[in-house]
This record gives sequence, C-alpha cells and structure tokens, in this order.
Amino acid sequence: MNSDPRWLRDGYSEKWHRFSEEVLPLWVADMDYPLAEEIRSALIRRLDFRLGYGLQGGDPRLKEAIAGWLQRRQAWSVSPDQMWLNSSVVGGLHAASLGLCSAGEEILCLTPIYPPFMSAIASHGRVPKYSALVWGGNAAGYRIDFDHLRAQISPATRLLMLCSPHNPSGRVWSRAELEGLADLALRNRLWIVSDELHADLIFEGTHLPIADLSEEVAERTVTLTGPGKSFNIPGLAIGVAISRNRQLLERLKQASTGLLGGPNVLAQEAMLAAYTRGEPWLAGVLETLRHNRERLGTWIATHLPEAAYHPPEGTYLAWLGLEQLKLPCEPGKFLLEQGLVAFNEGSSFGPGGEGHVRINLATQPQILDRALSRALQALSPLRGEYPA
Repeated sequence: MNSDPRWLRDGYSEKWHRFSEEVLPLWVADMDYPLAEEIRSALIRRLDFRLGYGLQGGDPRLKEAIAGWLQRRQAWSVSPDQMWLNSSVVGGLHAASLGLCSAGEEILCLTPIYPPFMSAIASHGRVPKYSALVWGGNAAGYRIDFDHLRAQISPATRLLMLCSPHNPSGRVWSRAELEGLADLALRNRLWIVSDELHADLIFEGTHLPIADLSEEVAERTVTLTGPGKSFNIPGLAIGVAISRNRQLLERLKQASTGLLGGPNVLAQEAMLAAYTRGEPWLAGVLETLRHNRERLGTWIATHLPEAAYHPPEGTYLAWLGLEQLKLPCEPGKFLLEQGLVAFNEGSSFGPGGEGHVRINLATQPQILDRALSRALQALSPLRGEYPA
C-alpha cells in the first residue's frame, strides 16, 4: 500500500484536502487503502452498459447478496422483502427521526456519539435525551449507566437511537448490554434504530445485531447498515435499512419521500461485488487494523500512560482522553496547531466527549507513526519532557 501522502491527496477527498498539505489527517472515517480489486473490476464491467435508471426497489441480486452476507458474517437471517435500499445510513437516521417521532417528542441516545445522530434529532424539532457512558478506566473502557438511561425516559420518549459497534468509543456491546437496552425499549414501548455500519470491523468474535435478540425486539427495530466503512466506498453513497416490521420501513420511506433517494447503479454494483467477492480483501484490512491498534496501544503505554484509552473492540477508530494533560485549549485544536496532525475534536461528539480526540487508525503504519511522533513533540514540552 502506498504511504506517500502525495498519492493519498489524489482525488480531492475531504479527508486529505480539509487541511493544508503540512497536516497529517487522521480524522474523518475514511480509509487510506486502495479500493478492493473485486469492486474496481465490477465498476469497470458495469460501465460497458448504459447508466440508465435502475430497477425500482433495487437490484434483486443485491438483496440476495445482503441476505447471504448477514447470514455468513452475523448468523442473522434476513429476507430481501425486509430491506429498503437507499443512499445513506445517515439519511436513515434522519428518516427515522421524521418517521418514528413527531416534533417535540424525545429521542434517547448514548453519548459521546457520532455527530449525525445529534443533527438527526435537532434538525427536525425532536428533543434529545442524552445519557453519557461511564468511563471505567483503561482496562474496562466505557459502560452503559442503565439507571441514568432509564431516568431520561418520559412519556414523550419515542425512540432509542443506538450505534453498534459504538462510534467513537470502539465498544462492541455485549449480549447482556444489548439485552438490557432491548428490555428498556420493550418496557417503555420505544422504537429502536440501530446504526450497525461498522459491524464487519470487529476484532474478536462476531457482531450481534440487536434486532436478532428476539422476535419481539425485531418487531420494534430498524437496523441501518451498508458497505461504506468496511469496504471504504462512502463516496458511492449506499445503505440499507432492515426491519422485520415492514410498517416501520414504510414510515421511514414516507417520511423521506423526495429527500432520501435510492442508490445509483454503480453503488449497487460495488456493494454486490463487496458482499459476494470481497471477504479476502476485508480480512487483509482487519489484519492491518489490528497491527495499527497494537502500535497505538504501545505508543500510549510508552509515551502517554496518563491518557484515558481502552483499545477499540470494533471500528477503526480510537478514542483518546487527554484531560489529565490540562491543555490550554481543546486537544484536537492544540494538536492541529502545534503538531500539524488532525484528529476529530471530542467535543463534537456531544456530552462526555470533551477533552478527547478520535483517531482514525485506517492508514499505513508509517503514516500512523509519523502522526504519533508529531503529537508527542507537541505534547512533551507541556509534560516537562522532550521526545527522543
């Protein structure tokens, strides 16, 4: 894989063009890896045909491929008629906010959280009810405060929005945690919308969809997923909403009529190739991510042991707490200005994110090492040390 930043700047990506050329960007969730050859070849073959309108409802071969992928990867049985192909998982969050709640009603979610969750609530006049995850130390990581979560629920609460695996903390929720969330939703008659876009990026074990806990839970759940993160094709804009309760899918569709379209024919071809021939490529990426996770853990233990850090159990995103350093400004801003390295600012992830940065590990090891070296040079004078 090419580690030359000049190659990575080709294509005018948001990741590599937001900041000046002097900055190493490890922020937005976009991998620095070449496209899977299986996907590239499929896109080229598709260009031999007209790029006309695709079938209403999506390519039936793709829906079968999604069902096969979910069965193989997650042991989750889903039928094609339980799917709604669309152009965006984030759009699905907005559709859920519009379709499953009314203005003035409440949506519950765990923070810190991927920022589009918050915009999907606030942009449509829904009321956010946040419950901050509890930090249990570097060995344990974050846990859910179920007592606090229950206390946020009122008669106006309609929906639980979940991120699983969790972005930004990297937590992979255990069966017991998911059962606790499902029980809370069932007891309070909440709908569940679960963003499971990072489900294929788990380092140990397999992903457990919350919708697969029971038929009762499945009837109240919409799962949002797609290949955008696991195969690094977010620019092709495709997602799928899945629910056993077809009425829930219809409510999302109706709420987003004219706003959230279907995926284009090239996006569908790419997803089909990914889910039928892309597993070897994904296995190689996961191995690289494991090594990068180990590199970051070793660097923190050696150079920054006072940081709050639990290795991500899933996703290629690491969540680093720097509150103990008493920086003169937010850590992302400090590291950008003083170290010329770009991480996501923790405060943008809502309550509980202050004093943190999110680090994208999906890059070449050489780039990760250079970025960490810059961060150390920026932080060392504040700690009374100087890097070797």
